[in-house]
Amino acid sequence: MKKATLLLAGLFLACSAWAQQTDSKPPVKKIEVNGSAEIEITPDEIYLDIALKEYYKNKTTKVDISTLEKQLQQAVADAGIPRESLTIENVYGTNYDWWWRKKKNDPDFLARKKYRLKLNKLDKTNIILAAVDEEGIESVNIASYTHSKMEEYRKEAKIKALQAAKAKAAYLLGAIDEQIAGVLEVQEINTDHYTDVRPYVANMLEMKAASAAPAASDIDFKTIKVRAEIRAVFGIK
Repeated sequence: MKKATLLLAGLFLACSAWAQQTDSKPPVKKIEVNGSAEIEITPDEIYLDIALKEYYKNKTTKVDISTLEKQLQQAVADAGIPRESLTIENVYGTNYDWWWRKKKNDPDFLARKKYRLKLNKLDKTNIILAAVDEEGIESVNIASYTHSKMEEYRKEAKIKALQAAKAKAAYLLGAIDEQIAGVLEVQEINTDHYTDVRPYVANMLEMKAASAAPAASDIDFKTIKVRAEIRAVFGIK
């Protein structure tokens, strides 16, 4: 029993001595910085919502939704845009069957449809809208926009943000004759965000009405800003 007690006491003293040696190690010298990067790109995938609505030219003559739809389809084709880029986004009513029954049985019912057009630029939008009966266009607006290589740009922004953090740490330490010894920790703080768009499409119908011979627009779409921010901790030699 006495030998066991002495052995335990020896182990305790050894562990205490090791702990003291560990605690006595000098703290790691380090520097913590934030780095950021921003890339501006022009969207190449723009989704345009176009709502068409039947209307009466006079008391007896109604312009049917099928007529307006054919005009829009032909305008898209004439602009050189693939047919699959134009899809039906919504048919207004409780449900699709109700919509057709209502349209068939109620001569005064004015049908409405919303279409979504995928574009890589907005330059031909004026020409497309000009080929559709102006009274049948209820609204036009940009639903969403992005870039086909967005993930690549996100990665590029993050890489540049980390490089910016390293450069910042290097010049800060250089001011006191110190050097980076390697990275200890990296944390992503922020990812990209989207800017607002120019008020281009909002005035498109007015532009169409004011122009007898609409032409391709040379107004650029506002860029997307892809932003990244990185927190990095570097060791000091």
